[in-house]
Amino acid sequence: MIKITHNIKLDGESVAETRAQIREYFLNTYALYEELFSHIIDEKAYYEKADPLRHPLIFYFGHTATFFVNKLTRANLYPRRIDERLEAIFAVGVDEMSWDDLNEKHYAWPSVEETKAYRDDVKASVLEMIDNTPFILPITWDSPMWIIMMAIEHERIHLETSSVLLRQTPLAYLKPLSSWPISTEHRYAPENELLPIPAGDVFQDRKDTYYGWDNEYGKHEATIPSFKASKFLVSNKEFLAFVEDKGYARDSYWEESGKRWKNFAKVTHPRFWVPQNGTYKIRFLAQEVDFMYDHPVEVNYHEAKAYCNWLGEQKGKKLRLPTEDEWYRLVDFCDVNEESAANINLEHFASTVPISTFNHNGFYDVRGNVWQWSQTAIYPYEGFKVHPLYDDFSTPTFDGRHNLIKGGSWISTGNETLLSARYAFRRHFYQHAGFRYVESSYEENVADNIYESDALVSQYIEFGWGEEALDVPNYPATCASLAIQYMKDKPTKSALDIGCATGRSSFELARVFDEVTGLDFSARFISAATKMQASKQLRFTHPIEGDILAYKSLSLRDFGLEESANKVTFWQADACNLKPLYHGYDLIFAGNLLDRLYDPEKFLMDVSHRLNAKGMLILTSPYTWLEEFTPKEKWLGGYKREGQNITSLQGLKEILEGAFTLVDTKDIPFVIKETARKHQHTIAQMTVWEKKL
Repeated sequence: MIKITHNIKLDGESVAETRAQIREYFLNTYALYEELFSHIIDEKAYYEKADPLRHPLIFYFGHTATFFVNKLTRANLYPRRIDERLEAIFAVGVDEMSWDDLNEKHYAWPSVEETKAYRDDVKASVLEMIDNTPFILPITWDSPMWIIMMAIEHERIHLETSSVLLRQTPLAYLKPLSSWPISTEHRYAPENELLPIPAGDVFQDRKDTYYGWDNEYGKHEATIPSFKASKFLVSNKEFLAFVEDKGYARDSYWEESGKRWKNFAKVTHPRFWVPQNGTYKIRFLAQEVDFMYDHPVEVNYHEAKAYCNWLGEQKGKKLRLPTEDEWYRLVDFCDVNEESAANINLEHFASTVPISTFNHNGFYDVRGNVWQWSQTAIYPYEGFKVHPLYDDFSTPTFDGRHNLIKGGSWISTGNETLLSARYAFRRHFYQHAGFRYVESSYEENVADNIYESDALVSQYIEFGWGEEALDVPNYPATCASLAIQYMKDKPTKSALDIGCATGRSSFELARVFDEVTGLDFSARFISAATKMQASKQLRFTHPIEGDILAYKSLSLRDFGLEESANKVTFWQADACNLKPLYHGYDLIFAGNLLDRLYDPEKFLMDVSHRLNAKGMLILTSPYTWLEEFTPKEKWLGGYKREGQNITSLQGLKEILEGAFTLVDTKDIPFVIKETARKHQHTIAQMTVWEKKL
């Protein structure tokens, strides 16, 4: 087997030394990847799908080389593409398709010989870049060498995922390699047991010593109560009891999505078990061996989850998969680090080993042997940012349907071997992954992982929470600040924010007011506001140009509004038909609302009854009257009456001056960012009214 090169430090001693290390790391990665494919002795293996939900192996053989070209071209580091036809074929389509949304397409796949020649051309080109591209230390996101490292680590990921596909390829197309030895050691499968782990804190704040993917960065902390975890990974012997007890046939052990998957796939046992003469063999890379009772079982999330439910019923306990944070507690308790001995990085075998081989302070295989499924659907840490040259590495997985796997497997190399690694797959997906189980009272509470992608909602989130644009300050924050100034020495017990949209003005008013009620007609806007209130953060996409999106994350902490969250209540409501309970306010703020109401006069006549004496009514509007929102006969201004121009300010005075005194008028500009290069610049008028005694 090709000698494995370990992770490269990005803050090395010298540029020359680091350049040489990256060169060796690239060559090692490229050679190791091609050596994996040398298990193939019949080219049919490249073109017949090993997994019906994945592309054939020829795609993966070419894809990793194309990734280098695509990323270096996007970074303006490549003067030209190498082969546009092949790069179009090998560019996309990596992620597994859902078992229930198959998308069959015809591809004119190139020959293996042509693909290998293309890989050779890319190799020569990348080596030239490594040897000649200037860079400084440390290597950071904006360094050209970061892009090289990104592509290298990408190929190391596919070393592992392609090996999973080889395990599903017909043996007639493959040969075992002596340089990729498997473990045939048999031991007595040990009895598993639950061992205690004391309570403790988990804190993640990754630094750039080694290359990392975007989802590893940001801050995360949690306090984990004491729990119990299984001493060993679940063995083939243990899982066999579940199979023999008809666990696959009993729907009560399976979640709804798991039931749909197993009924679709018609599974009755783990993927890498091969039925034979009333028993099973185990399928490794290029050969089958007798059933390894003491090796870890390799299953998908659905199977692991069902087993935990079954075992819990057998033992009368509430058992489940560990969360990501509980796995980190196990790591800390066992004092495991990247130097701890483990079946990882191809350092021992090209297969699993018995689960009693690597002892980590009383627990076994805390890292290595097989990945471990977690209960946690991947989510971004606070402060998460996407790398602009690979903005779809993590964000497509933030959908609540991709669960984290932790710890690495026997073939995990590079970034995958780091404890900070965060890889997630669909729950029906097969990897070299097994699991352990826990008994725990911990209730995981992670933020909503899904990015808001509704175009209008995202635009209003950007408008409400984004930074200044075209030198115009944030509009809701500006309006709320002015409203607070107009309150002067007045009571600030309660405020009503009508047309609160995604909530920024409501949170800002709560800096001073004891209670703030935010109302909006749009349930979608209110949903965004309540998400910010509940999780203290919002994630959304915003168009840059065309199909290119920015992925953004906002936190109340960023704006100093954490304490405001407990003082705000959001409700969906019709401003022209408010319920009686909305009354007794010291301030009513209606930002950019009037020209979107179907009856603005009705609203204004009603709102005065909801204010306390000497209370303040503050209105802002650009007066962009449109008949699609307001019938023309209901416009407050912007029309002629008896030959005279009637402005909206005149209309407001006619309605309000009986009950209010006009205190001030002020122009407030605002900018709505449609894309990175298209902005709407508008000037609203603020009118400030004090209710008479």
